[in-house]
This record gives sequence, C-alpha cells and structure tokens, in this order.
Amino acid sequence: MKTHIRRARPAFTLVEVLVVMTIIAILAGLVVVGMEFAKQRQASEKAKVQIALLSKGIEEYKADMGAYPGELDDTPIDGKVSEQIYQALFKDGYDYTESASPSATWEKATKIYIAELDPRNNKMGWVTKLKLTETPSDKLEITDPWGNGYRYRKGNDAQNPDFDLWSIGKDGKTNATSPAMTIDENKDDIRNF
Repeated sequence: MKTHIRRARPAFTLVEVLVVMTIIAILAGLVVVGMEFAKQRQASEKAKVQIALLSKGIEEYKADMGAYPGELDDTPIDGKVSEQIYQALFKDGYDYTESASPSATWEKATKIYIAELDPRNNKMGWVTKLKLTETPSDKLEITDPWGNGYRYRKGNDAQNPDFDLWSIGKDGKTNATSPAMTIDENKDDIRNF
C-alpha cells in the first residue's frame, strides 16, 4: 500500500506575522508623529505670517494716526490688549465706513487696515466668526493658531523702541517681563522682538 505524504502548503509562521505587524505599527507611529510635527510647524508658520501682517497694519495705523494703537501711552506689560488692536486695525475703520454721516471730529481710524480681520468673512480664523448679518463687536480678540490672544505692548515696557507683538505659542504661557527665549514659558513664543 502506498502512502502519500502530503506536503504542507507554504505559509507564514507566527513569528513572521508578528514581525510584519510590528513593522506596520512602527511605521504607523512614525506617520502620526510626523503629521503632528507638520501640523505644529504649519501653525507656527501661520503665526509668523499673521504677526507680519499685524505689524504692517500697526505701522500703517501709526503713519495715519501719529501714534501706535492703544488707549494708554504704556500698555500693560503682559500685553493682553488684543481687543485694542482689533479695534484700531478693523473696527474703527468699519464704524467710519458704515456710518451714514461720520462726525467731523472723528478721532479714530478712518480706514480698515487689515480686511482679513472682518469676523463675517474670516478665512484665517483670527477672530470669532460671525454671520454676514451680524455687526462686528468692539470686544473681539485677535487669536493665534492655538486660540490664544496675540500680545501687544508699546511704551516703556516694550523691548522694541516701537512696539512688541507676539504669540504665546502652543503651551499658552509666556514670561512677558523677560525677552530671553531660554525661559521655559518663552520657548515656543513667536515674537517680533
């Protein structure tokens, strides 16, 4: 009687399957980490562009109005006056252009310096988005890509001779009294000084 020896079909061993799964897991982890890095870098670059646009608007405001925005000669050292920047660069000009008959003694800005700050057509996400039928408010804040208000100061507490403008970064912390980027709170800040 003949016995037929059946050959097993070639297949992967358990060890080979585990090795392949491990390689896939490592690659997936690298992709996730890489995507997070790219996302943070994109947010950082966006903040740099926004700071450059805001700085340009602030300089144009000074050229027209004779002084940098801000109600006081010296703004608070922590720079929490983002609403005043919004007011100066967009809201005052909006109020002037929307007014049927502006006052002859109008002492505020008469033009919109940064049209991208319009909360009804807010493609960059700088301010809280409003419906087209809503009127912009005085209390809107200009925010960075991480949702924190931009910081601004002028006067004696500023590091620059004109003004300081910065984002407090992803961690939401800053040490406004120190220009050193080596301090933990300042490491992720994006500054114009």
